Amino acid sequence: MATVERHVSAEPAAVWAVLADGWAYSNWVVGASHVRAVEAAWPAVGTRIHHAQGNWPVTLDDEAVVEQSEPGHRLVLLAKGRPLGSARVEVVLHPADGGTRVVFTETPVSGPGSWLHNPVSEAVLVRRNVEALSRLAAIAERRTTPQD
Repeated sequence: MATVERHVSAEPAAVWAVLADGWAYSNWVVGASHVRAVEAAWPAVGTRIHHAQGNWPVTLDDEAVVEQSEPGHRLVLLAKGRPLGSARVEVVLHPADGGTRVVFTETPVSGPGSWLHNPVSEAVLVRRNVEALSRLAAIAERRTTPQD
């Protein structure tokens, strides 16, 4: 399990708006190259984002399924990432200091990622998720100049 946190200067509603826009998924999720389809009720429980992982011409079609959704506060996804298996990803939003404290937890649940758990693999997940939160923050804050 890898947990990272970040303060985002945008209000929780603005961060949630990015999470709730399925078409923005590949803009902030590291490794997702593009979104192929978003089910209409996203992010309702059971809905899916169909996306591709990797870089063209080597891509794999995958999906992320909503397991839990508390609008404005919490989103839990089962993200499928072949060939490494699936991971449960929880994003929790807390109002803080005029913005949002975002807590992002990823837990491998199937495939090699779930049984190869060690300090090295956790460090890779942490680094990737720090980057994902950086991207999510940039979109939610609608930055006009780079900050990280």
